[in-house]
Formats: sequence, structure tokens, C-alpha cells
Amino acid sequence: MTFDEWMRAVLARVEAALERYLPGSDVAPARLHEAMRYAALGGGKRVRPLLAHAAGELTLARPAALEAASAALEMIHVYSLVHDDMPCMDDDALRRGKPTVHVQYDEATALLVGDALQSQAFVALTDASALDAPTQAALVRELALASGSVGMAGGQAIDLDSVGLTLSRPQLETMHRMKTGALLRASVRMGALAGTAPDADAMRALDAYAAAVGLAFQVVDDILDVTTDSATLGKTAGKDAKDGKPTYVSIIGLDASRALAAQLRRDAHEALAHFSGRAVRLAELADLVVNRVS
Repeated sequence: MTFDEWMRAVLARVEAALERYLPGSDVAPARLHEAMRYAALGGGKRVRPLLAHAAGELTLARPAALEAASAALEMIHVYSLVHDDMPCMDDDALRRGKPTVHVQYDEATALLVGDALQSQAFVALTDASALDAPTQAALVRELALASGSVGMAGGQAIDLDSVGLTLSRPQLETMHRMKTGALLRASVRMGALAGTAPDADAMRALDAYAAAVGLAFQVVDDILDVTTDSATLGKTAGKDAKDGKPTYVSIIGLDASRALAAQLRRDAHEALAHFSGRAVRLAELADLVVNRVS
């Protein structure tokens, strides 16, 4: 398969898995379940599920295992977006090209949607038909650590505390490795761990790859925020600058940010050399992440 064909096939499987693991909108409380499905289905880049599938191919993970892991990762990601868009945080009205959940429904529903999606992610990971008990435990731990106070939630807390401040480059990197990078790293690790357990050297190579891709993703997002319109982004463009948020563009400039993204892409490819050409899909995903600005 070409990369585009592979992506389309994986995305179709991810969408079907989300459909399966999310409660139906006819199940009580119907409005909450409808809003959960509104937030999670039919949109988004699905970078985290794609990374999980690509890493899982290296370790011969079963399709059902990757579908459960991918659905869980996407639900955690979507919950974070729903909460991030609320008035108490970034107060945004547009996400994935449509009204945010608190705009489409209301703030209380949006809060509950995020809470319920977080719980539902762990329901997916404990599907005994997809994953054996030791693998379930390993993946639950990876996802919990990545999404909690030492990962995504902690990074968001630092982000909120940094509005209007000038961060050093190391401080900005720490924030983004937690806020964005932690869940991307977990995606690669969970995909790999869903199959035959990789050895320590392989996991170190995957961690180095994920660290580069995770930071590149945020650098590219910062670039796109100042170079792309809202219709293309699917969310409000220029909002970081308007809200006084520190970004790579505000700290090191646009040209240096582009150069950094390119260097991180090279770092990702170098990390994959460990796999002697077997990690083609992971390499292609690194290109996809960075080439959004080209």
C-alpha cells in the first residue's frame, strides 16, 4: 500500500473502533452520549492513532489490540480538546471546523463530555477480547501517566500559568513535552507494547523518535497559528498571539521555528535507523507532521 492508502485504511478502522467503543446516542443519558459522539467522531487528524498503528506494525500487534489502544488515545485527546476550548481555559468557538462542544451544547455538557470520554478511554483499554491482562495493565499505565499531572494535564497547567509571560526556550520545551508530547509518546509506546514486547534498545529508539515528533508537532502548530487561516486550521487562527501565550514563533521567530521543525524531523528519522528500514510508516508520519508547513 502507498502511505495514503495505508492512512485511509487505518483511519477507517479508528473511526469504526470509536463508533464501537462510544455509547450510542440512543443510550441514556442520550444528550451526553450524543455530545460525546459529536466531539469524537468524523474529524481530526488522528495523529495519535496513526502513530500507535505504525508502531504496532513493528511488533506484530493484532488489529483488535491496536483498535482498542487507538480508540483510547483518541478519546483522551478529544477530552483534552473539549476542556481546552471551554471559557475557563482557551475560550474557543471553533474546533475541527465546527462549533466547539460548549458552543454547540453548553458548558456543563462540555465538562461532562470531557469527563466521560476520559473514563471511556479506559473502558476501551480493558476490553478483554482485544488485550490480555498484562498488556491491559501496561497500556493503562502508559495512558494514565501521559494524560495526568506529569503529562498532558500538567503541561496545560503550565500553559495557563504562562499567559503573558516570556518563557525561556527550555521552559517552553518542558511545557510542550508535557502538554503535547506526552500523549504522542504514549501513542508510539502503546502501539509497540500492544504486540510482542520490544527489547530495551527498540524502546529507546522509539522514545527518541516520539520525543522528536512530539516536539515537532507543537512547533509546527505554533507556525501554523501565525501563517494559516481559521478555515484551513479548523480552529481559530492567531489566537495564541492574541491571548499572550508563549510559542516557538514568539520566542525564537518564524524562520528559526521552521528550521527547528526540519531538524526535529531529521532527529526522528535518525532514531528509526535502529529498525533497519522496517519503520517506514513511522518515518512517513514524521514527514507528515513536519510537512504541514511546507
